[in-house]
Amino acid sequence: MTQTTASLTSKTVLISGGSRGIGHAIAVKLAAAGANIVLLAKTDQPHPTLPGTVHTAAADVEAAGGQGLAVVGDIRNDEDIARAVDSASARFGGIDVVVNNASAIDLRPAEQQEMKRYDLMQDINARGSFALSRAAIPHLRTSAQQDGWDSKILTLSPPINLDPKWFAKNLGYTMSKYAMSMTTIGLAAELADAPVMVNSLWPVTLIATEAVRNIPGGKNLVPGARRPEIVAEAAAALITGEADLGSGNFLTDEQVLKATGITDFTNYAVDPSAELLPDFFL
Repeated sequence: MTQTTASLTSKTVLISGGSRGIGHAIAVKLAAAGANIVLLAKTDQPHPTLPGTVHTAAADVEAAGGQGLAVVGDIRNDEDIARAVDSASARFGGIDVVVNNASAIDLRPAEQQEMKRYDLMQDINARGSFALSRAAIPHLRTSAQQDGWDSKILTLSPPINLDPKWFAKNLGYTMSKYAMSMTTIGLAAELADAPVMVNSLWPVTLIATEAVRNIPGGKNLVPGARRPEIVAEAAAALITGEADLGSGNFLTDEQVLKATGITDFTNYAVDPSAELLPDFFL
């Protein structure tokens, strides 16, 4: 697997979520490159079945070599977003990178979809990504004017494909994730003169997270998954500039790592002997 060598010392990354799973892996990886990590998450106390809180994640960031700041808050709340942005600026002097990681999922078809679950996905996935990015834009513009650095927004969302098969069974979830991807298209164009590099990143395969293990039958899926570190490595390559793939793109973890010279992904597999399971959107 790749080992990002570029330094993020003095750079500040604001991540939504990150208490566990892919977001946590990204936070730890960026911290190992020297970044300051600000985590906006509502998991203040341990979940009954899922490990990790925003506080343990911040401690893991510190252990990896970065500086961590835990902000307990809800991405659906504008005041909490403003507090996270202000806290990042007050503690570290600004914001250089935004990672839109927080996401809600409900894969039921429209006929079975409870509107409160639909609203939750729209509020966290679509609105949350837009709101956090928007609130950080003044800091990202300032960052982009310093030392030739291109500030960045990275959103964990899939490529947009209008084939009806992606909508037929999971309309509510697909709408919310594609809305996240639309922020990539729009903000990349809006901020091109800053310059702020805006991209989406998505895994080629199923990723073995605690959330996957916790769903009915999830443990049976894990052998065919890859570890979250593959997405974290790809995110780090984009954020450090080790993989220079432009702005306004829908990128996969494999595509990014190939740009750094990595072509063998065997080490990321949970079980190298198992058949890999493709991601939901690919």
